[in-house]
Amino acid sequence: MNLKKNTALALALTMALGLTACSGGTGGSSSVSGSTSSSGDAASSGNTSSSVSSAASSTQTESDMQYVKDKGTLVVGMTEFAPMDYQDENGNWIGFDADLATAFAEYLGVEVVFQPIDWDSKVMELDGKTIDVVWNGMTLTDDVKASMECSNPYFSNAQVAVVPADKAADYQTVESLKDLTFAVEIGSAGKEQADTNGLTYTEVGDQATALLEVSSGTADAAIIDFLMAAAMTGEGTSYADLAPTVGLNSEEYGVGFRKGSDLAAELNIFFAEKYADGTMQTIAEQYNIADRLLEQ
Repeated sequence: MNLKKNTALALALTMALGLTACSGGTGGSSSVSGSTSSSGDAASSGNTSSSVSSAASSTQTESDMQYVKDKGTLVVGMTEFAPMDYQDENGNWIGFDADLATAFAEYLGVEVVFQPIDWDSKVMELDGKTIDVVWNGMTLTDDVKASMECSNPYFSNAQVAVVPADKAADYQTVESLKDLTFAVEIGSAGKEQADTNGLTYTEVGDQATALLEVSSGTADAAIIDFLMAAAMTGEGTSYADLAPTVGLNSEEYGVGFRKGSDLAAELNIFFAEKYADGTMQTIAEQYNIADRLLEQ
């Protein structure tokens, strides 16, 4: 072959490769059901001949619910938090959230796996797919709603100050709390309230540890969820020597998935069904928190 023919062939190959590289879109037959195209897909043509391009599009638009079903497990990120998630005498996770998460996993046809997490790292755990959902009496703050795909709210709650029971009468206003040192869960709504009200605090791993700090005298008080305070303080509880006092806010609980996850909408359907048939009310009554359950 002479030089002129070589040059012509090289030019033809270059043009062919250039056309292939520009046709990165996927046709309808290769898209994932129920998902939407990325902006890059929308701008490209319908050529499906490139397997690399199709694989990239599939990764971008993958159904989170299908991902969970394919791997066969729903990994629930949580901390020990009675009456929502805690362990019984046999080491099994129980509580309102744990029981409902187990039922939701069965509804999806997968096994539930409970994974204790560092609460401050919950978004990173979700995005890294070490967990699939945060289901742990989670307050629907603006930050939570911005970083996760959240369910409808299902419980009303508040952050409350907890102090030694024999001193509770002295701490009935926010102003009376100013001289106390608090224990709060790292990255929690309790920490947010401590900041909002200008209170002095030390961050600890979870709300159960915050209560332990107060009981042991290493903190003057704690800020925790009202539902936990009601379940774990006062006569006949693990912390009979502690009592809740000042309510600092009003809030609602929700369940968080990866941003854009289709599991949030599916959980809302599940919630509506289980509220209508009385399942949510029955579980809430079991843990004495039915008065805080929100209609679905």
